[in-house]
This record gives sequence, structure tokens and C-alpha cells, in this order.
Amino acid sequence: MTRFTFPFSTRQPHDEKGSRRPRFSLVDLLLTGAVLALLYLLARLSAGVVAPFSEQNPPQINLDPANLPYYAGRSLLRMFTALVFSFVFTLVYGYIAAKSRRLERVLVPLLDILQSVPVLGFLSVTITTFIALFPGSTLGLESASVFAIFTGQAWNMTFSFYTSLKTLPPELTEVATGYRLSRWQRFVKLELPAAIIPLSWNSMMSFGGGWFFLSVSETITVLNKSFTLPGVGSYLALAITEQNFGALAWALGSMIIMIVAVDQLFWRPLVAWSDKFKLETTRSAETPDSWVLALLRRSGLAGWVRIGFDRLGDALSSLFPGTGQKRAKTRRFEASPKTASARGEVVLDLIFYGLLGVVLLIAGVSAFEFIVPVVGWDGFLEVLGLGLLTFLRVLAMLIISSLVWVPIGVWIGFNPKVSQALQPVIQVLASFPANFLFPFATIFFLRTGFPIDLGATALMSLGAQWYILFNVISGALAVPNDLREVSRSLGLRGWQRWRRLILPAIFGAWVTGAITASGGAWNASIVAEVVTWGPDTLTAHGLGSYIAGATTAGDWPRIILGVGVMSLFVVALNRLFWQRLYRLAETRYKLG
Repeated sequence: MTRFTFPFSTRQPHDEKGSRRPRFSLVDLLLTGAVLALLYLLARLSAGVVAPFSEQNPPQINLDPANLPYYAGRSLLRMFTALVFSFVFTLVYGYIAAKSRRLERVLVPLLDILQSVPVLGFLSVTITTFIALFPGSTLGLESASVFAIFTGQAWNMTFSFYTSLKTLPPELTEVATGYRLSRWQRFVKLELPAAIIPLSWNSMMSFGGGWFFLSVSETITVLNKSFTLPGVGSYLALAITEQNFGALAWALGSMIIMIVAVDQLFWRPLVAWSDKFKLETTRSAETPDSWVLALLRRSGLAGWVRIGFDRLGDALSSLFPGTGQKRAKTRRFEASPKTASARGEVVLDLIFYGLLGVVLLIAGVSAFEFIVPVVGWDGFLEVLGLGLLTFLRVLAMLIISSLVWVPIGVWIGFNPKVSQALQPVIQVLASFPANFLFPFATIFFLRTGFPIDLGATALMSLGAQWYILFNVISGALAVPNDLREVSRSLGLRGWQRWRRLILPAIFGAWVTGAITASGGAWNASIVAEVVTWGPDTLTAHGLGSYIAGATTAGDWPRIILGVGVMSLFVVALNRLFWQRLYRLAETRYKLG
């Protein structure tokens, strides 16, 4: 019996029975040595994670450059741990939001709110909780730091996966229904593979977003308490405090080395591997490659691992057989009219949203009674005005970044050689924490008298603009080569080609990039609207600086008010703008 394979099947010819099996070679010895070395490093780094901890005697940072390799290892461990949790969260949350119409109306706006809530807003609540969960151990601080990095990574990945599920070509979903695939089979053979390319690029971007908040997550100052963890971010924060240009240069150099190494050893192989999931009937002559992926493909050990995963997938698929036949029979005996079904949906919606409204009302009244006696009505109006200022900065960032990066992203995505050459450069630029450059910007503002209220927009753009670029690149990469050849044969050029092919093809990816860039800009406002160099501090008028000041002072009423107003702006923007664009991408601008 011939094994069923879907258009996105990852199975290779030598997997079939009676075909050639992988053989061990010199490459396997190198790979085994690399794995053992990695396990040794993880063991050494993990010892510091569970070391004893005391608030009276917290870990100290030493600016001796000899400590940077260890600090870099600790930072990378936090980053990849957060990435694993972000990936799991992405698959679960994104799948539920895409498959349940009722939950989608709550989960998507909630996701938009979560990605916009500043990292300090999460830390204010979680730091004491994690320390209480692991008393006397550094693991509590490490968990809080990983959670803070997670909040800078997960939302962008989840939006990407959600958009991929909502914009699947309808003919593929019809084929999956025709083959009577179960939900698990449909997920592993169609939905997840279709999302691999945008998810790979957005994971890369999210990893860069984690770098942005590295110093915030490793040097935590909340509720009038300061906690420091060994890492490159805390090393940089101390260098800025002491105005040590030498240590600052060492930190920047270490960051560049880490970003390039991670790109070569992890992201470039992942992007090259994901290219095989591109849905097309004619393959481009130019495809991305990676020397690490080439070694893995020559490795017999890697081949055996892949075969093991294939067999595991077959075993899981056998546990979840296709259910199409069952559904067909069920529908055959359905007697209730569509109107009755629609009425049932309305009743369920009323119950669901009624309960949700009651919960929100109770939470709102409680927060109102907690805030008003401290802040007063004038405080409410002030925070709304500050929110409007930050909103205008976010809007300016979106318009300028889209005009600059959409054409560049399409050019990179449509030219694999250019993408291959520029990927390390883009990765360095996107992953390099923009707040590492803030000290130089602060010096510039101080010496030139440039207003920080204008400069804050540029500082927010340094980190948020890359979400648009990476999503546009992933959208352009996913455009089938067939369509590009057809557009050339039809003689489409210039604006006509953009209007007929490029803009519709990348529209969903741009929406994802714009909404995550918007959330990233709201989040970045806490560090972009307050910049320091030694004893000098510049503060812009805005909601980010308001929340940062309240968090540092441990002023809970103002923390809740600031985060609540930011959430109000985000929800309004989602309902009035982003949700309509998502619907447009789902119904009109999708391949197929």
C-alpha cells in the first residue's frame, strides 16, 4: 500500500521500506562531539541557575571582560529557554484562536493587549511570585527573567501562526477534508508545514525582540527593589551606570559575536530547511543554503533521528485516524434547520459574552475603587493625554517603517541570493538590542539639545521596525514561483505588478508585521521615553515614561492605570483597524 503524502510532506525517498539507510561517517563524530560539548556547557551554566540566592547578598556583576563568555552563556540559555516556551504557546494559542470563532473574538484582542503591555508591567506582578515559588534559589529570579523575555517573543510568533492558519489556500483544506484527515493529521501534514516559513522568520524576529529587553530582564528594578542576574544585559547596564566606554565596547562586541553565531548555527539552517515547505509546482533555481544544514544532511546520526521522528509521527497519526467518514454520516442524519443552529449560536454567544462582561465589570469596578482615591480625576485625564502622545509616536513609526521596509523586504524575498547574502546583516541589525545604542543617542540628545519628545519616536523605531521587514520578507518568500513566472509571462511591470501580485500576496504578512510592530512600539515606549547616561536622565512625555516611573516607585495604582489606558488604546486600535484588515486578508488577499 502506498503511503499517503500531502503537498507539504517532509518524507524523503530513502525512508521507504527496502531503501538505503543512513550510515555513520566522520561528520557523525564531529556532530557527536558538538552535542557532548553543548551538554557540558548546559551543565555548567545550569549550576548557576539553581545557585543559592539571598536578597541581602544578591549576585554581583564584574566588568572584567574575562567574565563575558560566562555572561553570554547565561543570557543565551535564558533566550533559548524562553523561545521553547514561546513556540509551545504559539502552537496552542494560535491554533485555538484560528479554529474557534467564538474564542477568536476574545483571544485575538487579548493577544494584542498582551504584546503591548510593557515588560515592566509583567515583572511588577511576577517577580515576587517567582521568588516566593523558589525561596533561597536563583531559579526564582531566572524564571522571572525568562518570563520577561518570553513576553518579548511569544506574541509575534503567535500572530504569525494565527495568520497562516487563517489564510490557508481553500483548495488545500478541501483536499484535507476529502482525504478525511483527523485534526492531528491535518495539523502535521498541512497547517503546521504551511506556517513554517513565516514562523521561522517571525521566530528569528521574536528572538531579536528578546535581545531588546535583555538588560531590562537581567537588571530588574521594581517595587523599590533591585535584582541583578549575570548576563550581557546586566553587564551593559552596569557599564552605562559607570559611564565605562571600554566595558560598553566589550558588551557591544560580545553581542555582535553572539548574534552572528546564533544566526550561523541556528537561524540560517532553519530558514534553509523551511524552504522545502514552499507551496509551488516549479522550484526556483536559487534556494537558500547553510553549511550547518549541509553537514546535518550528510550525517547518518541525523538521518536516524529524523527517521525516528517520522515513525513517532506515524504512531501518533495511527492514534488519531481520519474522521471525515464519521462526520459525513453525522451530517446525513441532521434534521435541524440552519435557523435553529443559528439561534443556538446566538444564545451561546450571549451567555459567553454576558459572563465575560460580568467579569470585566467586576474587575473594572475594583480597579476604579483602588485607583481613584490615589490618582483622582485629573490623573485620569493626564494619563489619557500621555497615551495619545505615545499613540502618535506609534502611528508615525508604522507609516515610516512601512514606506521604507515593504519595498526592501519584497526585493530581498524575491531574490534568494540577496536574501542569502543579507540574512546575517539583517539578523544582526534586527537582533541587536536597540537599547544598547540608547546611551549614544542620549549623549547626542544632551550635546545637541535635540528634544527627547521627538527622539523617542526614532528610538522606538529602532526595535519595532524590524517586525515589518521580517514579515514582508517571509510573505515574499512564500509567494509560489509559479505566480511570479505567470506575472512575468503576462508582462506585468511596475505598479501593475505590485497591485496585481505583490501587495495581495504579502498583505497578510504585512498585517501581522504591522500589528506586532505596533505592539512592540507600545512595549518599547517604557525604555525609549526614559533614557539615561550616568547621572543624566532624559524623559519624554508619554505613557511609557509614566509606567516606567510608577513601576520603579512601586506605585500600584498608577501602574494599573497606565497599563489599563495602554490596553484601552490597543483594544480600540484592534477593533477599529487591525481586525478589519485581518478579515480582509482572510477573505480576499490569500493565495489559492
